[in-house]
Parts: sequence; C-alpha cells; structure tokens
Amino acid sequence: MSDHVDGPRSIGDPAADLTDLFAFTSPRNPARTVLAMDVFPSAGEDAIFSNVIDYAIAVRRVTVAGLGNAAKFQPEADGIRFSFRFDTLKRDSGGKAIQYGACKLPDGRELSLTVNEENGTSTPEGDVRVFAGLRSDPFYLAWDIAILKKLPNLLQHTNVLSIVVEFETRRVLDLTNGSLFGAIAETVPPQQRSLLGPAISRIDWVGRPEQTNMRLNNPAMSAIIDLRDLWNQQTPFAISNVLQPLFLQRLKDSLAAWDMLDGKADWTPEAIAATANIFLDDFLLFDVAKPITDQSHLEIEKSTLSGRPYQTGGGRTLDANSIDILLTWLVNNDREFLQGGATGATKPSVKVFPYLATPNAELQIIDESVELAATPDDVWSLIGQFGGAWHPLTARVDLAGAGIGQLRTIQTIDGQLIVERLEAIDNAKRFFRYTNIAGMAASQFTGTIEVKPKGRGSVVDWRTQFVAAGKTDRAMKVIVSTLLKTGLESLKSRFGATK
Repeated sequence: MSDHVDGPRSIGDPAADLTDLFAFTSPRNPARTVLAMDVFPSAGEDAIFSNVIDYAIAVRRVTVAGLGNAAKFQPEADGIRFSFRFDTLKRDSGGKAIQYGACKLPDGRELSLTVNEENGTSTPEGDVRVFAGLRSDPFYLAWDIAILKKLPNLLQHTNVLSIVVEFETRRVLDLTNGSLFGAIAETVPPQQRSLLGPAISRIDWVGRPEQTNMRLNNPAMSAIIDLRDLWNQQTPFAISNVLQPLFLQRLKDSLAAWDMLDGKADWTPEAIAATANIFLDDFLLFDVAKPITDQSHLEIEKSTLSGRPYQTGGGRTLDANSIDILLTWLVNNDREFLQGGATGATKPSVKVFPYLATPNAELQIIDESVELAATPDDVWSLIGQFGGAWHPLTARVDLAGAGIGQLRTIQTIDGQLIVERLEAIDNAKRFFRYTNIAGMAASQFTGTIEVKPKGRGSVVDWRTQFVAAGKTDRAMKVIVSTLLKTGLESLKSRFGATK
C-alpha cells in the first residue's frame, strides 16, 4: 500500500517507515510549492517522531533525456534538501508532553518548530513554512490488488505523522534551467558503525507511490524474493550499478504480471521494458510551471513514454487517486479506468496550510451478544468475576488488588500479555466495565460485559470501543471481534443456546 510497511526493516521502526510523498502547488497561492512526507502507518494519538532519525526531502532538477521507448529522465548531480530532526519529549508548563524539532533549509537557515502546532512555523521572511504532526492518512487503498477484488478503504480512520514544507517557488527553486524536478523522501538513522556491522544507510525512502509493495514485491506474483529492504538501502538518484539489472528485471517481470492480471495483454514487450526503465529511476516528477491537479499524477511519465510533450505538472496532490491511476495504467494501459471500492480517503484534504486533514479520533465499536439457556445468575457466577479465566483464548490470569482499580494481566494462548483495569462493577445488575492498560493496539479502549434475563434464559452483551493505534481499524476490528465471538461462543457449550 503506497509505501506503508514496505519491508521488514521499516516495519520494525514505524517512526521511520515512510508512507507517502506529495508534491503540488499551494491551493492558496500558486506562487508557492508544497512538499509533504508521511511516516508512521496507523499512528496512534500518542505517536511521536524519532529523536535519532534524520527526516529529509531532497529535490533535484530533471531533464527529459529521451522519448518513446528511449524515455529517460535525467536528474542533475546536486539539488536541495529539507532536513528535519526532533527532540525527545519534554513537558510544557502545564505538564503536557510536547515534542520540539527543527528544519534545516537548503540555504543553511534553521527553523524551529513544535510538533502538532496547527499553523506550523514560518521564516521571518515568510518564504518557507513548515509543519510536523499527526494528521489523517490521505492515502486510500480499496482493493485486494492481487486478485482485483474491490474492498472498502483498508486505511479508513487511520492517521500518520506528517511533515509539510511550503515555499516560494521562484525563491527556493532555480528555474533558469528548467522547471521539471524530481523529489524523494528518506529516513536516515545515525551513520555510525555498530558491533554488528557498518552503519545502515537509511531505513526507508520513497519517490513514486508503490515502487516497493506493488512493483518490486508484486503480490500477484508467487515465490519471489522480497527485494524491498535491498531497494530501501539504495541511494536515491543513484541506484547501484551492480544491482540495477536485478531491480530492472524484477520491474519488467512485475509489469508483465500486472498486464495479464485481467487476462488481457495491453502492453508490448518494448513498452514494458521502457516503462521499467522509467520506474528504475524512482523520484516523484513535478513541473512547477504547469498545472498540478488531482488527475495529473504520472502524466509526465506516460506522455514521455508515448513520445509526446507532457501537458501537466504531474506531481501528486493529497486527494489524487494514486492507487487507481497506477493500477489502471499497469493492468490495462489506461484502456478502462479501474475504480476501487472507495473514492476517497477518510477525510479529504483542506485548502489551508498544512493541507492534510485533522487526525481521526472516532471511537470504533464492536458489540457482540449471545443468548443462553441458563439463568442470569448462573452465567454471572462464571463470567462476573473480573479474572477472565473462563475465556478459551486465555492461558493464565494474574490479579493485582481488589475491587475498583483491580488489575488483571492476561496471558493469551499465543503468548501475548494484556493488562486491564476494573473501572466499575454492579453484581446486582450483573455488569462490569474495564479499560485496557497495555497489550492492545488501541487507545481509549473500554469494554463492558452485562448479563440480562431473556425469556427462560439470559443474554450476554459484550461491548468494546477504542481508537486503533499501531494497526488499522480493519485489523483491530478483526482482532477484537474474534476475541468477543470466541468467548461468547464458548458459553454456548457450557450453558447451551436458546432454541
């Protein structure tokens, strides 16, 4: 999915896991350009930037060095770079946790910032403005792409950590030799050798969306070696000459597989080879002298491959349907637009800085129940104790304290630990409420269990609500729903179900 979770190394360090890169003209001022990079897939409300990672967006001027099957975009040897570093958490005067950072601008100036400050920070001259903080994830994917099956947005309600740079185009970019540029974003750890070997050159980098997850690690292909971590170790704008043949062959094989995913051949071998060459030079192309719209993404590449001058500024806006634009091109060479199961992200972008929508904070609710052929008192005598040892997915429960505030540590049968606290209990009404302290990828997690009479038996209601953090809503709903259903189903075998 775009660049989310694209390889073992980035999965292991979410704060350094790049999810997307955008380049577009400011909706408020056409004389300004906006670059935005996102990290931390499914970021929770407490997610923070790493204090050891260098977050950077690099831009180089690019020239069209070939057309048609000889299409080539040649970047200059040098360019400009916006680098962000962040501190460890501090406490403000009110005791609230806060994170500060700084952006080093291409001309050497440094701009201090406060994470999640809505208006960001500007230079005294007003030529550059930056923002860093939690926002709604603007990317959406609504396919099982390996089989072209439409799904709801898999990233619904998810958030990311965003870094946004807006600048006066003519003051920051030298347009005397051309207005076409290529951008990449990267996350670079400290460059120092460890006892285990040389320094890691970078955790992740991204140019165009889906270079790693869809093109190099095509889910429609079987029994292929995962090249994503190897790709992420490459130097942007300068892929290793030794490894270029390996990546190029994978891109060709992947494009051929995408072409036949609908059973129809829409690409010639020559066109596949030429397009693979373009994708090997992975940077997000944008032309600041032409219009960048929600539909212009990849137009520069397609026109150049077709042997004609490009008409738009390409780039990538926050609302661009990048996954369907790309999928349509790969699968049927733009013969018929492939629209997935969603037409937009959870929230559209906004027209004012920092342009990404505010974070999602809607509580997600999972509510399950079961009707049993037993009296409420009999059922409550088993599940009314806060211990929870009756649940078939529980291997062990340790209790600390008693009454309201009691803590239970549940070890599940697959070895996970979940810590929960009793918040309220009423034995007369056969009801208790608890909150999750640790072990669930969620915040604001609250659960209630209640047993009520129904007919000659009883009904058990188990209700939870939460905000996912570290996993998608979709994944958390599956986990929690499985937990609730498995527990309630086990009660049928103990007490029998009503008929």
